[in-house]
Amino acid sequence: MTVKDIFESMDYGPAPESATEALEWLAERGGIAGHYINGQWGPLRDDFASTNPATGEKLAGVTKGTADEVANAVAAARKAQPKWAKDGAARARVLYAIARLMQKNSRLLAVMETLDNGKPIRESRDIDVPLAIRHFYHHAGFAQLMDEEMPNAEALGVCGQIIPWNFPLLMLAWKIAPALAMGNTVVLKPAEYTSLSAMVFCEICTAAGVPPGVINIVTGDGETGAALVDADVDKIAFTGSTAVGRIIREQTAGSGKALSLELGGKSPYIVFDDADIDSAVEGLVDAIWFNQGQVCCAGSRLLIQEGIADRFYAKLRARMDGLRIGDPMDKCMDMGAIADVVQLEQIKAIVAENTSGEMYQCAAPEGCFYPPTLITGMSPADTLMQEEIFGPVLVACTFRTPSEAVEIANNTRYGLAASVWTENVNLALDIAPKLVSGIVWVNATNLMDAAAGFGGVRESGFGREGGWEGLQGYTKPKGKATKVTAPTAFTTTDGTPADPLDRTAKLYIGGKQARPDGGYSEPVFNKSGKLLGHASLANRKDLRNAIEANTAAKGWSKSTGHLRAQILYYIGENLSARASEFATRINQLTGGKSGAKEVDDAIQHLFTWAAWADKHDGAAKGVPIRGVALAMNEPVGNIAVLTDDTRPLMGLIEPLAPALAMGNRVTAVASQAFPHAATDFYQVLETSDVPAGVANILTGNHAELAPHMAAHANIDAVWSFSTADVSKVIEAKSAGNLKRTWVNNGTARAWPSSTWRAQSTEVKTIWIPYGE
Repeated sequence: MTVKDIFESMDYGPAPESATEALEWLAERGGIAGHYINGQWGPLRDDFASTNPATGEKLAGVTKGTADEVANAVAAARKAQPKWAKDGAARARVLYAIARLMQKNSRLLAVMETLDNGKPIRESRDIDVPLAIRHFYHHAGFAQLMDEEMPNAEALGVCGQIIPWNFPLLMLAWKIAPALAMGNTVVLKPAEYTSLSAMVFCEICTAAGVPPGVINIVTGDGETGAALVDADVDKIAFTGSTAVGRIIREQTAGSGKALSLELGGKSPYIVFDDADIDSAVEGLVDAIWFNQGQVCCAGSRLLIQEGIADRFYAKLRARMDGLRIGDPMDKCMDMGAIADVVQLEQIKAIVAENTSGEMYQCAAPEGCFYPPTLITGMSPADTLMQEEIFGPVLVACTFRTPSEAVEIANNTRYGLAASVWTENVNLALDIAPKLVSGIVWVNATNLMDAAAGFGGVRESGFGREGGWEGLQGYTKPKGKATKVTAPTAFTTTDGTPADPLDRTAKLYIGGKQARPDGGYSEPVFNKSGKLLGHASLANRKDLRNAIEANTAAKGWSKSTGHLRAQILYYIGENLSARASEFATRINQLTGGKSGAKEVDDAIQHLFTWAAWADKHDGAAKGVPIRGVALAMNEPVGNIAVLTDDTRPLMGLIEPLAPALAMGNRVTAVASQAFPHAATDFYQVLETSDVPAGVANILTGNHAELAPHMAAHANIDAVWSFSTADVSKVIEAKSAGNLKRTWVNNGTARAWPSSTWRAQSTEVKTIWIPYGE
């Protein structure tokens, strides 16, 4: 081809990146990826192959970690952790050294990533590696600042981390950097398909002076990952499929291990009729065909306003025709290979089963490649509009109004990310808060940075990675928890009522007193054996009614912090007016003399959270773009609470006040042994302008209600401070819709306000670029 031919055709010529150095690196180390434990390489075994997906050629053997090898890695991490946690400045220097050496070896890391994963070298070189380096630099700063800015926090201990094959090095950085910064040590398992860049990283750790045992890498498959989940670690951090995340939630239930899950998505890409269409088309190429669509936050659902749909589709098809698909080591390629033949077959199968819409596909090379695919004319209920494909397949439907766009966008079990395209900033900022997702990009897509939180809601998981909010998952409040002891309700053979009036307390649901569905109640006695009254026994139908009332009261979550503050102050004032009455009631129930103090604590707690209601500010993150990333604190939604049995009134007020202050709706189950302080309290709620359904109070058996709470699809979080042994069942049953849980595992402690705020909110990151 002559220069004249090139100028006439404007075709790209080949621009191959050399793999020689990376292949030599592998050969010099025996051609096998193995364990890095306690600063040393373990025995190398060729248990299964790591192949180049673009060619099918074997790159290296991979050692499959056994349960014993995982235990050795955890033991090394456990031994190294106390010393590592002592000096934040020393940790900062090590993290900084890792970042510098990653920069020095960036070409080797990029080539190894592309050989192993199949993504285009341009993406590895220009996106994955620089962003991984950025995470270590950024978290070096967090390590330096921890003692000053987080004086009441300490490391969790040993963190088990399991990462996927779509971003091997970047996910490694996302997991390891924050854990180390906060003083934890780690045992990380790379994906079975893509372990090679982690091996390069291990050598960098040695050169950076990482103390032995601080970073441990164990290679293997799903069985190795399961062994790590079962191991003696203090936290599991997992990124991967929702199905596996659900298994891990069940597997860790009741273990006391902290858990964060970053799972699948079916992210909407919403284009309004006033959008810059050419920019939106180009953004969509990045949203769905970046990394061959193997991205959890891929914009795989195109929602296009009806009036511009035909024009947009035409431009999109023309752009698809220009995509270059082939050798990922060629710097001119837009798309590379699917990471593994198994994944390729899954993509083919799910697309082949579809019978809806009209499909448009480009050409793709033979082998482990899949063509860019567009399927238009879909219905929101179609399988491909609901299920994650994890490949270069875009499905599309139209909408007419902004409200319809929001309804379709939220019609999914996922909630990871969303993109909104419009030239009307008012429309963009109106739509963004209405989308149920952890991240919203305005006129952009796939913007990520170490300073901004990344993570989802619903079945996209829980927890955040990046930013100050990401550190919460790797720390705990200082101090020791104490073992809880269940209070014993008083019994009697007398049964003489202390008051001749019938004191059968009803449930409080939807702003009204309600009889229990089952029609049963149980007696409550004082220390002298006199009957104080009866308490209703709520069942799962009463719980259902309460959650329906919570959901109907969703306007509370949209109300201003100022309004919520005024109502909480009002509750505190009304409780104060009846302080002596409540103090007497508590003393009668418990047989003690601490009623006055408990009432005073409850009043102060209400005033404190009234103060916080309009002061839990978001943040504008310092991300390296021309724009801003806004971290917005949003309510979790419907929270079900099993209260502390030992404190009849404060056990209710302590979780209720922060949850309401942050805009949540609450259904609380009162102290099982001493329920009447809570049922008296709903009289205070009735006279304090609390909207109906915002706060519901049930009484009954905690152990019987707990599994129904955890399994309920419309409950967004379950908290348990109960003395009943319900932590395991709550965590296990919550796997159904992967709701957030906060359980006590049979212990009690004084939680700081920062923990209450974090548990009461979801951080949504809204990215807003600006400028021409």
